[in-house]
Amino acid sequence: MLDYKLLQALATVVECDGFERAGDRLGLSQSAVSQRIKALEIRLGQPVLIRHPTLQPTPAGQRLLNHYQQVQLLERDLRTTLPTLEEASPRLRIALNADSLSTWWADVIGDFCQSEGLLLDMVIEDQDVGLKRLRDGEVAACLCASDQPIAGARCVPLGSMVYQPFATPDYIARHFPEGPTPEAFARAPAIVYGPHDQLQHRFLSGCGYQGGFPYHLCPSSEGFVRLASAGIGYGMMPMMQVEALVADGRLISIAPERSLSVPLFWHFWRHSGEVLERLTGVLGGVRLR
Repeated sequence: MLDYKLLQALATVVECDGFERAGDRLGLSQSAVSQRIKALEIRLGQPVLIRHPTLQPTPAGQRLLNHYQQVQLLERDLRTTLPTLEEASPRLRIALNADSLSTWWADVIGDFCQSEGLLLDMVIEDQDVGLKRLRDGEVAACLCASDQPIAGARCVPLGSMVYQPFATPDYIARHFPEGPTPEAFARAPAIVYGPHDQLQHRFLSGCGYQGGFPYHLCPSSEGFVRLASAGIGYGMMPMMQVEALVADGRLISIAPERSLSVPLFWHFWRHSGEVLERLTGVLGGVRLR
């Protein structure tokens, strides 16, 4: 049988990206955390962590993390039916994209978290790669753009977020005086969320442009809008995030006919307990646009 204190140590090391920080969270010394990981590896007869060049779970470690996530959720359900068990606030680790977090996510899950006493560990990940976190056992659920469920998980469609390339009127007059031409794309600074963000490339490809372009990297959804509002670049932003700025003319789309629709899907492990099922029911009522 598995010792769940050892699994807890493994999950905490991965979540905290280090033994020292994991020890701080668990109230243990770094040496004690290392001993628990070593004991788990001896029990399994194989390593559960790769230490170098970056700290990450091995395939065996990933399977254990997946199992531990599901056990935590099932234990939470057990406490609701056996109140004499020690109460603890349940934690749910979820990967989601920054644009959802900065727009609709909080309004949808706020009441649910309060009524359930649920604590969330939210891992910000691009919508195109978030599913890897679930596959690797790092999270119990994720929001992503893929509609292909992985083995042992369910996939629920939530709708789509619509993006357009916005910039200030002055920026457009300066960099796009003749509209979205290939010459303008080659010179005008864009804003890109991160190395995995493909929205800008998809937009340019849809306009028939395949060349390089200058860009700012900004891994913050709110910062993305602020940079565009300051007139230093243009970028693909969700309509629901910039409605007020568009309404008062502070941001304008450089190509209104070139909207991109990004579908979002909710993936979660089957048999992970009632709280995740109830959260899925809440999210199933979302109507994105």
